[in-house]
Amino acid sequence: MKILSTLILALGLLLSGCSPTPHAFKSTDISQVDWGKDFALTDQHGQLRHLADFKGKAVVVFFGYTQCPDVCPTTLSAMREVLSRLGDQASQVQVLFVTLDPDRDTEQLLSQYVSAFDPSFIGLRGDAATTKAVARDFKVFYAKQSGKTPDSYSIDHSTGSFVFDPQGRIRLLVRHGETPASIAADIKLLLAGK
Repeated sequence: MKILSTLILALGLLLSGCSPTPHAFKSTDISQVDWGKDFALTDQHGQLRHLADFKGKAVVVFFGYTQCPDVCPTTLSAMREVLSRLGDQASQVQVLFVTLDPDRDTEQLLSQYVSAFDPSFIGLRGDAATTKAVARDFKVFYAKQSGKTPDSYSIDHSTGSFVFDPQGRIRLLVRHGETPASIAADIKLLLAGK
């Protein structure tokens, strides 16, 4: 009996060495959440876009607005560096900037804004109701803060970016301030099918 239990224990240890090791993402793994299933938003060229349009690529979705003084430009600058670090794999990544300010962020303004960071970036917008629904689906917080004039308001908003794998599944939440090297490493894992 003792020999049998020793053999079972040894077999268990041997088999445990064959199980795949979890991947060490630097960003937060949110693979199990039921967020960000899809959207129908217009890009900066007037074309209706859905999340499924980008299947086959890793997709980074960030919510913000063009008059944001800090988080939005630093996030988009970081994503430009991420693409640079990815080299040839950059063509397998799509960065989407979803405006939380559809009243001011016209298609033309979005086009100028996102292309200033990288010509491959896509700006997306919807009307106020659509924006609210998409933000809710992604669990994104945003709130308008009054300014000195009706048009000088700011918007407080969530600062994380969402990363989808090439199969269109939400996988990672990237915290604001994460290094481009870490983000690029995570995206490489997703592109490799991890």
